[in-house]
Amino acid sequence: MRFVTLAAVVALGASLVAASEASTPRTVTVNGTGIVTSVPNQADFTFGVSTNANTATAALTANAKQMTNVIGVLKSLGIAERNIQTAQISITPNTNQPGTKVIDYTATNSVTARSGSIATSGKLIDGVVRAGANLVGGPSLTASDQQALSRKALKAAIADARARALVIAAAAHVKLGRVLSVTEASSGPITSGPVASKSFASTPVEAGTVQTEADVTVTFEIA
Repeated sequence: MRFVTLAAVVALGASLVAASEASTPRTVTVNGTGIVTSVPNQADFTFGVSTNANTATAALTANAKQMTNVIGVLKSLGIAERNIQTAQISITPNTNQPGTKVIDYTATNSVTARSGSIATSGKLIDGVVRAGANLVGGPSLTASDQQALSRKALKAAIADARARALVIAAAAHVKLGRVLSVTEASSGPITSGPVASKSFASTPVEAGTVQTEADVTVTFEIA
């Protein structure tokens, strides 16, 4: 009786293992990358004014006057009001080397501005500097249809993942089945070298290209 019971337990264990193996699908997991190259059509800049004066009030007043001129020039050069935004305003006391006495004050005001024309970005820089801007940052060159480019890159990444999985399946002499899971890990646009050298106004700005990359991890079932 004990032998029969033991045999039954062994048979049941083997049956459970077989059922577990049958319920766990065989899979292959691959990474896919999609890259879409485009020419940027907009430029983001940071323009600022830094002024010094004996008092904080005087520094801020002088700064406000110059910054008003800078914003006025931005608008006159075609930058829409919605594309101009204050980034930072600060007043900092400047002390002597031991730090025991305030010598004067520095007031700083900066705005971000988006230009919809890279071709006129050089003229934009020159204009705001003449208007009093003494802090310039950028440009950050991007494409206005970034969302559409990201979706296109994702589509390419999925296609790349499938192509990789098919190679693996063929090498392993198995057939690829349905997709079980997809995980996205997209990255932002990456600026690369210029397509052609183009100088605009007195300050050269080159459009170059930007690459929008998408990365996915896909798990396929082995049929």
